[in-house]
Amino acid sequence: MTDNHVQKDSATESATTYRLPFYAARQAIRRHASGGNILIFATVLAMVIANIPAINHYYFDFWNQEVRLQIGDFNVFSHGGHPMNVLAFINDALMAVFFFSIGLEIKREVLVGELSSFRQAFLPIMGAIGGMIVPVAIYYMFSKGTDYSGGAAIPMATDIAFSLGVLAMLGKRVPLSLKIFLTTLAVVDDIGGIIVIAAFYSTHIEWSLLLYAIGILGVLLLGSSMYIKSKIFYLGLGGVVWFLFLNSGVHPTIAGVLVAFCVPATPVFEPKKYVRAIRVSISHFNQEDDESLSGRTILNKQQMNWLKEIESASDKVISPLQDLEDTLHPIVNNFIVPLFAFANAGILLLGLDPASVFEGISLAIICGLVVGKFAGIFIFTWLTVKLKFAPMPDKADWLMVASVAMLGGIGFTVSLFIANLSFSGMGAHGADLLNHAKLGIVVGSVLSGLLGFMLLRRFLPKGNVDEEPEEA
Repeated sequence: MTDNHVQKDSATESATTYRLPFYAARQAIRRHASGGNILIFATVLAMVIANIPAINHYYFDFWNQEVRLQIGDFNVFSHGGHPMNVLAFINDALMAVFFFSIGLEIKREVLVGELSSFRQAFLPIMGAIGGMIVPVAIYYMFSKGTDYSGGAAIPMATDIAFSLGVLAMLGKRVPLSLKIFLTTLAVVDDIGGIIVIAAFYSTHIEWSLLLYAIGILGVLLLGSSMYIKSKIFYLGLGGVVWFLFLNSGVHPTIAGVLVAFCVPATPVFEPKKYVRAIRVSISHFNQEDDESLSGRTILNKQQMNWLKEIESASDKVISPLQDLEDTLHPIVNNFIVPLFAFANAGILLLGLDPASVFEGISLAIICGLVVGKFAGIFIFTWLTVKLKFAPMPDKADWLMVASVAMLGGIGFTVSLFIANLSFSGMGAHGADLLNHAKLGIVVGSVLSGLLGFMLLRRFLPKGNVDEEPEEA
C-alpha cells in the first residue's frame, strides 16, 4: 500500500472519528431547536387570544370542559372519581408523555451520551446545580414570609427548546461544545425539576395504589432484563402505572420518567447480524431483475417477503429506547409542548397594573430567572474550571460561557408547569398568584433570551468555528 493510500485512509478515519461522538448530540440539538419556533408561536397566540374581549371567554372556558374515555362506568381520565378537564388532561396526561420523553433522553445520555463520561459531563452538571440553587435562593429572599413562598422552585428550570432555538438563530458561529454544554445543562435541570416535583408536589398518598404501581414497574424491569422488546408491552403497562400514580397522590408525570427508565436500551440484533440479514435478503434480487424493477410495479409475493425481512431486521437493530425517543420527539416538540404553552401561557393582561410586573411574585421570578440563573450557572462553571475539576468547552471563552449562562434563564415550560402545581389549588387568590407568576415567567424568559442573544451576537466569532476535516 502506498503512502498516499495510507494518508487517504488516515484522513477518512480521522474525519469519521471526529463526527461520530457528536452525531447524537447534533440530532438532539436540531430537534429541540426546530420545536422552539412552534413553542414561541403558541405562546404569543395564547397571550393574544386571552386578551381579546370578544373571544377570550371561549379560550378560558374551553380548558374547563370534561374529558372522558369511558369503558362502562370506568373513566380512564379520572382523578379521585372525578373526570379530568381539558387543562388537567394536558398538564397531567400529555405532560406525562413529555416527561416520559425526558426520561428516555436522560437514560440515553447516561448510557451513551454526554452524561456517560463523568469528566465530560461534570462542567454542565455543576453549572446546572448552580443554576438551580441561586435562583431558588433569590426567590426565597423575595418571598420569605409571603403567601407565594411555596413557588420557590419556579425559576430553577431551563427550557431546552427555547434556549437551543436562540442558539440556532446564530447558526454555525456557535461552537458545538457550547451547544452540548447548554443541552446537557438543561437535561440536568430537568432531573432537578423531576426530583422537586416528586418530593414537594405530591398530595395525600394512597399507599395501596402506589404499591400496585411499584409492582407493575417491577414487571417492566423484569421484562427489560428478559429482553422483551415489544414497545406495546412498555407503553401499555406504563399507561396503567400512570393511572395508579394519578390516583395515588404522587404526581403522574413522575410515572412517565420511571417507566422510561424501564425501557431497554439494547437491540435484538447486533449491527453485524443486521448487515448479514439484509445482505442475504438483497441477494435474492438478481441482476436480471433490474429491468422489471426499474418502473413502479406491484411486487410479487417472494419480493414482498424479502423486503419484509429487511424491514423486520431494521426494527430489531434499533433499541426500543432509541426508537421510542425518535418517534416521540416530533410529537412532543411539535404538538404536546406547544399545546401546553397555548393552554397555560394565556395571561389576562386586561385591567392588570403594569407596575405589578415589578413587584411581588412576578419580580421574584424575574430576578430568579434573569439574575439567579445567570449568576448560578456562570459562578459554578467558573469555579469548576478554575479549580481544574473540568476543562473549558472547546473553542469557547468566558464571554461566550457568560452569554450561554444568560440563556439558562429561559425557564418557560417546566417553570409554568411548577407554577401550576404551586398555586392551582388555592382558589381565587391562587389564580391571581398564578397569573402574576406566569407573567413573571414570560417576562423573565424573554429578557434572558434577548440578553443572551445580544451577548452571543457580540462575542461569538464571525465565521464557522466547527469546520470538520475534509474527506480525501
